Parts: sequence; C-alpha cells; structure tokens
Amino acid sequence: MAAKPGTSTWVDEETDLPLITERARQLDSFVDAIADGKVTDAEVKAQEARVMRLLKEIEPQLEPQMRERVTELLCELSAYDMMQVLNIMSHARPMSKFRG
Repeated sequence: MAAKPGTSTWVDEETDLPLITERARQLDSFVDAIADGKVTDAEVKAQEARVMRLLKEIEPQLEPQMRERVTELLCELSAYDMMQVLNIMSHARPMSKFRG
C-alpha cells in the first residue's frame, strides 16, 4: 500500500524492508554525531533526551491497544537494529585467531 502524498511510509514497497533505519541515517543529529567517526557520551545522552521527549509526548496520545502494538513495534525494531549491528560486527572480525 502506497503512502498518501505528503506522508512517509515505514516500508520500502520494492524491497519490503523497513525504511526507518534509512531515515534515521539522514537525521541531522545522527549525521552530526558520526561526522568525526566517533560517538561521544554527550552525543548519546543528547539522543537519549530526544527519544525521551518523543516517548513522553506520543505515548499518552495512544489508545491502550495501540500503545501496546506501538510498544511491541518499538521493541522489535530495537532488537532488529541491535541484531544488525552484532551481525555486522561478527562479519568484521578477523577469520583467524591470533597466536602470539
């Protein structure tokens, strides 16, 4: 199902993959944080503050059943992102063990 004009969609219709990560990579806060190749404690704290602000703003607006579904979505999305990072890290490890 295509998004209505002027709205965003969460899923790429061609690949059937989530677009959230792609959109996150375009956020000014993310681009600024990784510009120097490292993410500082202060940058993580600032991102946490943005997340907390949005959670506190949006959660009370949701009906209980929708709140449960969105909570499930956020948890599954967080797990997906963490699994992707761990998968990438495991592929980046050297294939042989150091024997020094």
